[in-house]
Amino acid sequence: MIAPLTQVLLLLAGSVFLVTLARRLGLPTTLAYLVLGLLLGPHTLAVVSDSGTTRLLAELGVAFLLFTLGLEFSLPRMLAMRGEVFGLGALQVAATGGISALIAHRLGVGWLPAIVLGGAVSMSSTAILLQQLTERAELNRTHGRLAFSMLLFQDLAFVPFLALAAALAQGAGHFNLGESLVAVFGGVLSIVAVLAAGRWLLRPLFHEIAHSRLRELFTLTVLLVALGSAWASHVAGLSFALGAFLSGMMLAETEYRHQIEAVIRPFRDILLGLFFISVGMLLDLHLLARELPLVSALLVTMVPLKAVIAALVARPFTTSRFKALRTGIVISIGGEFGVALCTILLEAGLVPERIGEPLVVAIVLSMVLSPVILNNNKRVARSLLNEHGPVATASEREDAATGGIARREHVILCGFGRVGQNVARVLESQGFEYIALDLDPARIRAARQAGDPVIFGDSSDEELLAKAGLGTASALVISFSDPATSIGILRSVRRLRPDVPVLVRTADDSRLRELQAAGATDVVPETFEASLMLVSHVLMLLHVPVSRVVHAMSEIRSSRYAVLRNIVRRGDARPPDELGEHREELKSVVVPPGAWAVGRTLDEVRGRGVEVTFTGVRRQGILGREPAAGTVLHEGDIVVIYGQPDDLERAESVLLAG
Repeated sequence: MIAPLTQVLLLLAGSVFLVTLARRLGLPTTLAYLVLGLLLGPHTLAVVSDSGTTRLLAELGVAFLLFTLGLEFSLPRMLAMRGEVFGLGALQVAATGGISALIAHRLGVGWLPAIVLGGAVSMSSTAILLQQLTERAELNRTHGRLAFSMLLFQDLAFVPFLALAAALAQGAGHFNLGESLVAVFGGVLSIVAVLAAGRWLLRPLFHEIAHSRLRELFTLTVLLVALGSAWASHVAGLSFALGAFLSGMMLAETEYRHQIEAVIRPFRDILLGLFFISVGMLLDLHLLARELPLVSALLVTMVPLKAVIAALVARPFTTSRFKALRTGIVISIGGEFGVALCTILLEAGLVPERIGEPLVVAIVLSMVLSPVILNNNKRVARSLLNEHGPVATASEREDAATGGIARREHVILCGFGRVGQNVARVLESQGFEYIALDLDPARIRAARQAGDPVIFGDSSDEELLAKAGLGTASALVISFSDPATSIGILRSVRRLRPDVPVLVRTADDSRLRELQAAGATDVVPETFEASLMLVSHVLMLLHVPVSRVVHAMSEIRSSRYAVLRNIVRRGDARPPDELGEHREELKSVVVPPGAWAVGRTLDEVRGRGVEVTFTGVRRQGILGREPAAGTVLHEGDIVVIYGQPDDLERAESVLLAG
């Protein structure tokens, strides 16, 4: 038996190697983790054991993924999706489960075990689907939204299937309706408890924690909320992931959403990698080789069957056969819940091994092949429908447009927060092109939907800087407030291009010389510039001639703000609150079919108490900046809004309301 620390080191080394290789080859990182689990798992080299602790950590990775996904949803958005969740989701589970149960019964399985097997086949992997859809920027598209609705209902439907499987495993010959109703009622209560806590407790809790200005306390609170809600959901018989998603959705309505996501992301990425590794461990290559014809038959039957059924039930929820078929292809892979249900039946001897074991392998194999299936969902859908339109996705078209800018003179903006977006708007108004780099996925998605040329990635990455067109850039602006981050970017920029002008934003002058030594052409300390603006206004109010004001400001700047450094500091001075209680932000909302806003003007939307700035409306790929009050909204429009979190929530609820 290999020591636990050795197992951890082997997993880390294998992850680093295979993830790096996958990135070099342009493959999804999910595939690298799946292959690593397959190689090191108990059915191949048996280097790493599939222990209970490993499975628990893997489940927590899925919970953290759903928690961060919840941060991008809000209660108004979920309420707008209730028809899709409970209508479309129920149809998908009932149709797929019913047909699969009928097939299982015809193969000699009893009716009740066959129903559980049908439920197992109807399940899809929430973690794999959401990870892949997010990486491909498809989660907010029609097929991504419909697939997500099905996944949410599957998490809820798992409860009665699990209750039936447990009753059968304990020797009960019939379905105990009373016990199942108690389980469902407990699940409903847990959901209500999480929603109530999120609505009335989380905002004041995080308000208090944020004012303590202790980063470790904020991190601990985020972990407590995510794990506590997951635990409450698990105790009630639901999945870890569902409770975590609900708590994240509640926190999406607070002003601390971005900071919470930044805190939880490292935990999520590491544990989610472990989840994919654990899925790879489930694949029994010896059984696959021994039962290859049967496993292959089950695989090529299960995946197309699920795809066709999901596409048919999704058709009434979309205006396009193409989008319905893409939804079916996405949802066609198996899931970890299906493996769990099959395992319970196999251990209880309720399903013949000749059927149950190959089915488990087929489900796991579909999960292992998921990156291939999901990455080609559009191509396959077009081929099946014999449509030969443009094959480029919206994301690919956006990348092509950004690449065109990179080949011309432009400005590179490192950081696309509030400061970066303000710089971008001024550049745009003056006819200058720009490309922005940022690491916030939610901000990137909103900006790309709004038509802004932004790229996800680390601004200090030399390959990314080259992709952003550093060779042809006229200037580069670093808008991050952290000097250490700016210094790292400066060093990368100067290695690639020593001559490009670089303007750096910083909070104060504490590391001014270090930034200049790293290669900054000019440094703009926020506190000093704010002081200069106030001074200039005061002088003009005192009727000092404008020429003297301009000359005084120029002298202060040329002396590197020397006169402003002679201040008396408070002993308890602290850095500004980075959590930003009243921080305004950009958000994009897709107007769904049947929404009240369809056919209404922006003025009518404002009339329902909406107090945000409408910065743009994107229709069929064309963005209209600063739309007029009389602009009529159409189904599928992407409305770009700007304001404080509470105002954004109100605007979203109005735009999504049915």
